[in-house]
Amino acid sequence: MQKFPMTAEGLARLEEELRQLKTVERPAIIRAIAEARSHGDLSENAEYHAARERQSFIEGRVAELESIIAAAEVIDISKLSGNQVAFGAKVTLVDEDTEEERTYQIVGAHEADIKKGLLSISSPVARAILGKKKGDVVEVPAPGGPKQYEITQVAFG
Repeated sequence: MQKFPMTAEGLARLEEELRQLKTVERPAIIRAIAEARSHGDLSENAEYHAARERQSFIEGRVAELESIIAAAEVIDISKLSGNQVAFGAKVTLVDEDTEEERTYQIVGAHEADIKKGLLSISSPVARAILGKKKGDVVEVPAPGGPKQYEITQVAFG
C-alpha cells in the first residue's frame, strides 16, 4: 500500500471531514431520501434523484477519505529543522519578475490548499524548491513560460 506523507493538522482535518460526513451528512441524506420516497412516483421525482445523487457523492467521499487516512504517514514537523527546503518547511518565495512575495508550507498532496498557503509536495513549485536553501533562485515551468523565484526564507515549526 502506498503511503502518503501528511502533517498531523492535515490528518485531523480529513478525520473531521469524515466524522462530519458519517454523523451529520449521511443521516440527513437518508431522511431526505425517505421524505422524497413518501411523495410517490420515483421516476419523475427530482427531489428523490437529487438526494440519491448526493448520497452517492457522500459515500464516494467517505470511501476516499477512509482510504487516504489508512495510508497516511504522519510526519511530525515539530521535530524537523535545517536550512534546506523539505516536507513541512515554510518557504517564502519572491517572484523575480513581479517582486511578489508569497509564503507556503510544503504539505502532503491530500491536504494541500493553495488559498491557505499549503503547497502540495508533488506540485511543480514544491518539486523545484525541495533541497534548495535561502538565497537560491529556482526556475519553475509554467503555462506562460518558465518563472523564476528566489527563496528568501526557510523555516520549520
